[in-house]
This record gives sequence, C-alpha cells and structure tokens, in this order.
Amino acid sequence: MLSVQDQAAVGTETVPPQAWTREKALVIYRLPFNDLLFQAQSIHRQHFDPNRVQLSKLLNIKTGGCPEDCGYCSQSSHHATGLPASKLMDVDDIVAEARKAKEGGASRYCMGAAWRNPKPRDMDALVDIISGVKALGLETCMTLGMLDREQAERLSAAGLDYYNHNIDTSEAHYPNVISTRTFADRLETLDQVRQSGMKICSGGILGLGESEADRVDMLITLANLPEPPESVPINMLIPIAGTPLAEAKRVDSLAFVRVIALARIMMPASFVRLSAGRSAMTDEMQALCFFAGANSIFVGDTLLTAGNPEAAKDRNLFDRLGLQPL
Repeated sequence: MLSVQDQAAVGTETVPPQAWTREKALVIYRLPFNDLLFQAQSIHRQHFDPNRVQLSKLLNIKTGGCPEDCGYCSQSSHHATGLPASKLMDVDDIVAEARKAKEGGASRYCMGAAWRNPKPRDMDALVDIISGVKALGLETCMTLGMLDREQAERLSAAGLDYYNHNIDTSEAHYPNVISTRTFADRLETLDQVRQSGMKICSGGILGLGESEADRVDMLITLANLPEPPESVPINMLIPIAGTPLAEAKRVDSLAFVRVIALARIMMPASFVRLSAGRSAMTDEMQALCFFAGANSIFVGDTLLTAGNPEAAKDRNLFDRLGLQPL
C-alpha cells in the first residue's frame, strides 16, 4: 500500500513513467471522493486552464459494414442494428462539414471510418481530406482501424495531428468484448502511430461489463506506454439495440468520475476527453467530470451514429459553470 505521505504527494508530483502498478493506481482510485477530486484538480491546474474546454466535432466519413465484432458497436456487420453501410464521403462534402464545425466553435475535427483497416485505394482520398480540413486551421484526428507503418507514415506526412485507436478496456477483459482482433493488435497500431510522428488519441469505454480493476488496468496500459497518449477519450457505453451489450448495466456516475480523475492524475499533460454517453449524463455529473480534469467534449447532436447533447444545451451548461471554449 502507498503510505499516507505518498498519497499526499500525488497532488504535487507526477509519478515517473513506467511506475504505475495496479496497487498504486487502486489506492488513488479508492481515495475519499473529495480527496481524489482535489488531487486531480490540483494536477489539472498545473498543466491546463481549468476553465477552458476544447470543443471537438466528430464526423462519420464512412458508416457501417465493419467486419470487426466489437460488442458495443452499431456499425459492426456482425450485429443486426439495421444500420446500412455507406461508401467513403466525398472530400468536398467532408471539408464543408468541417467548415461548419469551425463556424460553430470547434477547434478540433475528428473523422471516423468503419473499417478494420484502410485499403490502398482509400489512401489518396484520406490525404486530400486531411489537407482540406487542415487548410481551415482545425486540429485533425482520424480513426480508421488498424494501420501498418506505411499507412501511418503517409497520414503523418499529410499533416494528420492525431490518430485515434482506443484500447477499449483492460487486456484481461478485452476478449469478452472483441474477438476479431487482439489487444496486442491495438497496441501495435499505437506503436506505428507514435513511430510515424503523429500524436496518439487512445482511451476506453466504461460499461462493457468490466470490473473496477479492469478500468484501472486500462489506464495503467495507457499511462505506461513509452509516451502516454496526448489525448485520452473516456466514453460511457451507449447501449445499442441489436448489439451484444444492448442490455448492459449503466455505469455508476461517481465511479465514472473517479476514472476521469484517475486518468488526469496518471496522465497529467494529456487532454482527457469526456466523449460518448454525455446525453445520459446530468449536468451535475458533467460538472464533476470537468472538475476531475476532463477538458474536452464532442459537440453536435450526433456522435458517429448515436445521440449527443444539442449545442444550446452545451452552451447553457458552459455559461452556468463559467467555462469557455479553448
């Protein structure tokens, strides 16, 4: 167990890379709620303006038909969700949507395609998309499935800022959620992204039937990478009819906030993104997440194929909390 002195020190010092163990992380995770949030907020203020939150927009540039069997996903071809597959959107249409997002206050634009991995025929269009969105002055992120080194280097050369590839959950729980690719496959793609020079966006989903230890282990995997991800999205499962997790038990709100706080403490310089599931969160829960260190949200009424709070609702919440877009 950590000593009382060690626990107190977490509020002022960053644990060195590779030092995170389940024992250390669980001690912090299980602190009295007020102590945990105080430590997370103290660390947050050392690295970020506590009253600024980055607004990101996510566009599904290719919907449905994915050959992966992720148990939470409406876009998997393995699940009877009624979602039709589409082709990759035209470049001009994607850039037009990105322009609207910027006009709406977004500074970061994320694009997702329901693929296991990009095909060679897709790469020219992806390069053109990155170029067009970057020209608007937006920070760019893509999630396209697994990448090999050549693909990662080409996306990096095109100017892509971040590549998103979530590990979803702990290595131990992962086979209960996905069987068509391994946890090691996920880490391999993250390594290709890092070696190419892009920044990593990687987090997970709460509500997949995981244990408390699984949630902590997921964060340990990320924090103990050679370089922690610069971006860590924390999602709350949105149960989708027709998927294996359609009847999953809802995550306890305070447990969710604890994970946000632990992510902030373990990865102090990373953006911790309050991602999917906000439509099911109360304003008070979101406020606690911001206090715990979340400093990015996705805006717009749709998040890939699921609902998201309307812009007016987000503006109202920001006004009440005194928050400003980054």
